[in-house]
Order: sequence, then structure tokens, then C-alpha cells
Amino acid sequence: MALQPKGCNGEKTMADHVEPKPEMTSSSDHDYGRRRRWVRRLAATLVVLGLIAAATAWYLRRGDALITPFQTVQVSRGDLLVSISATGTVEPEEVIDVGAQVAGQIMAFGTDVNGKTIDYGSMVENGTVLARIDDSVYSADAAQAEAQVQSARASVQRAQADLEQLKAKLRQAERDWDRARKLGPSEALSQASYDAYQSAYETAKANVAIGEAAILQAKASVIQAEASQRKAQRNLGYCTIKSPVKGVIIDRRVNIGQTVVASLNAPSLFLIAKDLTRMQVWVAVNEADIGKIRPGQPVTFTVDAFPGETFRGEVGKVRLNASMTQNVVTYTVEITTDNSKGRLLPYLTANVQFELDRRSDVLTIPNAALRWRPSVDLVAPDIREAIANRAARKGAEARDAGNPSSRSLLWVADGNYVRPIRVRSGMSDGINTEVEGEGVSEGMIIVTGLQTPENTQPDTKNPFTPQFPRRGGRAR
Repeated sequence: MALQPKGCNGEKTMADHVEPKPEMTSSSDHDYGRRRRWVRRLAATLVVLGLIAAATAWYLRRGDALITPFQTVQVSRGDLLVSISATGTVEPEEVIDVGAQVAGQIMAFGTDVNGKTIDYGSMVENGTVLARIDDSVYSADAAQAEAQVQSARASVQRAQADLEQLKAKLRQAERDWDRARKLGPSEALSQASYDAYQSAYETAKANVAIGEAAILQAKASVIQAEASQRKAQRNLGYCTIKSPVKGVIIDRRVNIGQTVVASLNAPSLFLIAKDLTRMQVWVAVNEADIGKIRPGQPVTFTVDAFPGETFRGEVGKVRLNASMTQNVVTYTVEITTDNSKGRLLPYLTANVQFELDRRSDVLTIPNAALRWRPSVDLVAPDIREAIANRAARKGAEARDAGNPSSRSLLWVADGNYVRPIRVRSGMSDGINTEVEGEGVSEGMIIVTGLQTPENTQPDTKNPFTPQFPRRGGRAR
């Protein structure tokens, strides 16, 4: 059935059926627009709230700055030490360098008091065998020297026997000569025979003197041979290296199989510390400070091996043989310290403090509090003019702040202003200074400077921290 146009009778046409479609599209657009307006209003509200929060925070920070614009410290009570700092080395009080007097190969090591082979840290007694050198050559020399002694002694005995024989001949010649003298040259004894008896007697007498000289020569040979024997025996004894003292082996400089050669200088084999319960610290002190060092002066020092532990000692002596390094003259100061607990080891590096003066239970403040001077506009208005006039008349009072027993000014906060307190400054250790005066007490707040953004909000950002990309972009 065909649709007819809308007539007078009110019938609907096809156009009437498709008319509602445009009405549905208009309602959806209206909802979408309403949501967008709501989002914009929410974003605007959040922005306004953020601005309000930022303004509030800025105001509060500004208010804090107005209330406390100063850097402050407290007056503290404690001990104050004036000292000279230096660096030194822990040394054994007495060290024995054991060497070799003969050349040869190291064959073996001895044993310590615990029955262990000699090594680093071994405890030894006086006479303990440390090492043995090959003694084959020196044993042969000793045997040869012994044979020479025996030969020389035999020569003495032979010379004595020869002397007895010569004496017997002398006695025979003497009797013959006596008979010849009684007869004299005659028909019974010819002149030649007479002269022969006389000559024989004189010869026998001279031979006895030669025999006596031979004995003296043989005895001298014995003495010479015995000296050679003692030398050979001593060299043989040098093949056994013994400890000359009781102590601890702190260095072993040879190994088994190593050959040592003794020439003009004895090669060093072992280093023995005689007594490790007493140690020394050798400190190099600058010439500018050496005049403040005296024997018996108390000293404290630390070593990196035992952090937080402080050792005590005293100055033993100041060596006069100064040394110069890069035009800097230093003197070596010996410090003695007790090491009965065995904590200190040889050759540790020591950080030394020479105590020049000490104050106990005194009020101290940082030196920055004495150096700081406020500008005139920071001084309380009621005393501003007086402070300005005093400064103009006397100049900067801080120039004597480091001088003991000098008058100085400290400043205390009074709202957004400061007021001075006159004190007497005493001893200083370079960081803190002793102070005393009316109105100064432990715990008092003293101004040391002004707060700035640099010192109140330090930048703790690490430049080496990796940068991560931000949302919607990349890190540069």
C-alpha cells in the first residue's frame, strides 16, 4: 500500500516516520558538551588550589625567614686542647740487624722457642740458631789448620830432641878440649890435633845455640798455626747464624738455597726487634713548630689500623740532624710509648698531636662566632647608634679575637635583630675558642651569620644521577 501525503484527515506520511532521528543526535551532543565543561571547571579548580598551596608555602617559608634569619650555635662546655699535628711512623725501640760474615749457601733455618721454623714473627732467645750456611769449605780449612798446629808442635819436639843431641856433642867436645889443654901441644899431642879439639868444642857450643833458636822458631810456628786454627774455627762457627739478643723476628731476608756473599759489607739476613713492649714514634716536625717541642711533653696519636682508639706517649728526644726536603726543614722527634698490650705493630703510620696546652671544663664557641660582625641595620635600633660610634672610633674589634685574654663581642638574636655581649676570649685550638664573661652560660644561642638560600636549602641533587625521560618528552 503506497504512502500518501499527509492530508487533511491527519494521516502521517513517510517524512513523519523519519523525523525523530535528528532529535536523538542533538541530545548526545548536549551530554558531551556538558562533560567537557565539567572537566574544564575541575582542571581550573585544581590549578587554583595548587596556586593557593604554593602561595601558602611561600608565605610560611617567608614567615620563618623573618622570624629566624640567623645562623646560630650553642655555647658548649668541655675540654680544649691546643696541639701541633704531625705524621710519623711507629718504630721498635731497638732493632738488631743480623748479617753473615762468611759467604755460602743457606742450607737450613733453625727453630724458635715454640719449636717452629724461624720465620716472620718468631720469638727467639739469645743464642737461638737462626740459619745454617754450607760449611764444607770452612770445615776443610779448619781441619787443615788443625794439621798445621800438630805439625808445628811436632817440630817443637824435634827441635828439643836435636838440642839435647847437640848438648851431648857439646859435652863430649868440652871433655876432649879439656884433655887437650892439659896436654898442650907436645910430642903426645900434635898441634893439629890440639887445634881440632878446640874447634870441635867451639862448634858444638855454637850448635847448641842454634838448637835453642830452632826450638824458639818451632814454638812460634805453633803459635802461628794455632792462630790460623782459631780463625778457621771462627769462620766455621760463622756458618751457624745465631741470635745475639732475645726478641722477635720482624724481617727474614733470605730463603733456603740462597747464596750470601760477604765482602766489605755483611749481607743482612734477619731483622730482630729486641723489645716490642716499648715502641717509639718517629715524627717529622716542621722547623716553625720545633721550638714548642720539649722532652717529656705529653703526646696523643692514632693509627689507621685501630680507628677510634687513642694512644698516649711522651717526647723522648729531638734529633739535631735536620733534613731538608723541597726547601722545607724538618726535625725528627722520638716519642716513647708503652706497648705492653701488643696493639701497636712496627711501621704503622701515626697521626700525632703534641699537646701544648689544655683547658678542662671551660665554655667554648666556634671561632666563626667571634669573627662575625653584623651590618648596622641588623643591630637592635636602641643600641645601633652606640655600636656604630664605637666601631668608627675603635675600628674592627675582631682583629684581636685570636689573642688570649682579649676583649671580644658575641651576638645574640633579639627578634629580627642582634645584640652584643662582651666576653673575654682565651685559648684557641684553631676551631673553638675559650670564652668567659657575665651573662655567658652553657647552652646560650650565639649568632654566627645570616641564613641564605644557599645554606638553608643546600642542593643535594647528585649530578651523576641518571636522568629519566619525562612524560611526553625525552630527557636532554
